[in-house]
Amino acid sequence: MERLFNFTKHKTSLKTELIAGLTSYFSAVYIIVVNASILSDGGVKQEPLIIATILASFIGCLLAAFVSNAPLIIMPGMGINALFTYTIINTLGLNFNQALASVFTAGVLFLIVASTSLSKILDKSIPKSLKEAISVGIGFFITFLGLQKSGLIAADPSTFVKIQSFNNPRVVFFIVIFIITLFLFVKNIPGAFLISIIIGTVSSIMLGLTELNLSGFSLPNFKEYSSIFFNLDFTNLFSSQFWIATFSFTLILVFENIGILHGQITGLLKAPEKQNKSLIAVALSTIACGLLGTSPSVSTVEGTAGISAGGKTGFTSIVTAFLILISMLFIPFLTLIPNEAIAPILIILGCLMVKSIKDINFEDISEAIPAFLTIALIPFTFSIIDGIAFGFISYTLIKLIVKKKEEISFPMYIISIIFIIYFLLSAL
Repeated sequence: MERLFNFTKHKTSLKTELIAGLTSYFSAVYIIVVNASILSDGGVKQEPLIIATILASFIGCLLAAFVSNAPLIIMPGMGINALFTYTIINTLGLNFNQALASVFTAGVLFLIVASTSLSKILDKSIPKSLKEAISVGIGFFITFLGLQKSGLIAADPSTFVKIQSFNNPRVVFFIVIFIITLFLFVKNIPGAFLISIIIGTVSSIMLGLTELNLSGFSLPNFKEYSSIFFNLDFTNLFSSQFWIATFSFTLILVFENIGILHGQITGLLKAPEKQNKSLIAVALSTIACGLLGTSPSVSTVEGTAGISAGGKTGFTSIVTAFLILISMLFIPFLTLIPNEAIAPILIILGCLMVKSIKDINFEDISEAIPAFLTIALIPFTFSIIDGIAFGFISYTLIKLIVKKKEEISFPMYIISIIFIIYFLLSAL
């Protein structure tokens, strides 16, 4: 293990990596069921999609471990799975297997970007203010997700969101778990997030907020899975719909992952040398997603939980990978983890990522406004890619308006144009 992951160099230990892997798993395990649920609206039953999600996540985490030696969770992404189902299939009209072919093709294009100098050129060309703003925006996005899952806030027709009544026992339960999580975290208790999840889940069952299903052990049915496993349909290869889908996937994968990985690898892990290899790992994982039958993968924001728990090497990802694979036998039990146990972790992670705001130069209005738009629109549009797009486009426009075009790199012009095209295609 020492030879493979170099624990000594990274100032970590097997025990710490194990706890981080467990923490990452419990923070992201909900994705398995949620991803399958969203994709099932594309015309495929949920059980084969659960199998596809688990296998893709298993391979994604192994790629993170052996390609980049980084403690990442690479799983089908939330948000891009909605694009897969509701835009690519339900709007553009591709069937499920044609959409998988588009995912595969986008993965290949993404790999070309990630494995060549294009990724480094893009990384160097993006101004620091936008990089930091992306991290901050994602931090607020994670916090908003946590608040939603907690039940503390809910949709409201007049104010969009509002705080829930404290008469709701689940809201009170969340607050108690949140206080416990905060206590464990600020006291630097090893495995604080994992302990809080266990406490939250057990307490939820004991209080009757979660029903314990003792018939949860079951073997998956692989018969229906064969309809999407290595079953790509390229019959629509030369249609405009196929390439609009592929372009959209590639665009989101490149810029969303650059943004997320900057926050995780450079911001939290302080290991920028691992960022490009991590990008390659995500690209390879996306190719696998197309073959295995699910929407594209990303380095999930939930992976930040494992990093915060002390994970510094790929062994964290290996632990997560095998737990995900084993979870195939316990699909019904995964639903026992209540949202109220996950929400406090997401809120704390959001706080950790938002602190990057101090590195943004708000004295320069041409830097401040694009950064602010990025920060605001990522959570308010509930879309990381849309927030990033507004930031890039506004940065280029404002720099031109204030006659600072020398501060705009050539790739920034190209990226801004691409994002404008992206919005135009989205409107079709």
